[in-house]
Amino acid sequence: MFLGALVYGLVNAAILTLYALGFNLTFGVSGIANFAYGSLYVLTGYAAWSALNTLKAPLAAALPAAVLLTALVGGAVHRLVLVRLQGLREAQVIATFGLGLTLLEALRYFGFIGHQFALPVFWDSAVDLAGVVLDGQRIIILAASLGLTAGLWGFTHHTRIGLACRGMAQDERTALCLGIDSDWTATAAMALGGGLCAVGAVVVLPIGNIAVESGYDVLLEALAVCIVGGLGSAAGVVAAAVMLGLSQTLAAMYLGAHWMMIVTLLAILVVLIVRPSGLFGHKKELEERT
Repeated sequence: MFLGALVYGLVNAAILTLYALGFNLTFGVSGIANFAYGSLYVLTGYAAWSALNTLKAPLAAALPAAVLLTALVGGAVHRLVLVRLQGLREAQVIATFGLGLTLLEALRYFGFIGHQFALPVFWDSAVDLAGVVLDGQRIIILAASLGLTAGLWGFTHHTRIGLACRGMAQDERTALCLGIDSDWTATAAMALGGGLCAVGAVVVLPIGNIAVESGYDVLLEALAVCIVGGLGSAAGVVAAAVMLGLSQTLAAMYLGAHWMMIVTLLAILVVLIVRPSGLFGHKKELEERT
């Protein structure tokens, strides 16, 4: 029983990592907490479903198209809205939250509700891991989480755009002096963050249904992982996802499913009280308090 909890806890950690990678990247580069993040996740699911069932597109074309659409929407949000609110962090948060809420409720208004909205699994099989049966889609989730994390590290360390993003995250003024266009770099980060969110959506959604309400849950889980790990810290995201993923699964197995969200909220509360910068936060607590 414990081994099963461990395996499914790691799967849950992989899901949380997929939720949080894009949110963390956007905040790390631009300093913007994108509260429209959950709506981008849901938008990807419905876009992929519409391409598959309305346009009759093959799976290999529908999923990349949905990811590309979401990435373009993420970039457009920054270029058309957030650039005009440059320097007004509170206004940017309110703007992204309002846009996300509008999108989710618009999807609900146009009838995207019900159990008929679901994406097909990629691999309809199962694997026995030391007595723990794991379905093929969850194995793909584990592989996607590892692949995206490694790919994002390579992108930020070995590409021109990725290095520009790292420069912006470390010191925006110095990056500007070196000729890095902060607006376009932040737009690229928003687009890439949206794309990462979309990849997570197309990989995770096949194990459940597409629902408008899941947008709020995804946003909360992404926030929890980033707050616990430290906003802007890639290593913190992975560590926090593993901690929360295992804690949630063990709590659900031994205490009840409703304890999963309680564990998440308690983790946020404890970290904000004990270490406001997060477990791997780059800023000193004293600097954050002054």
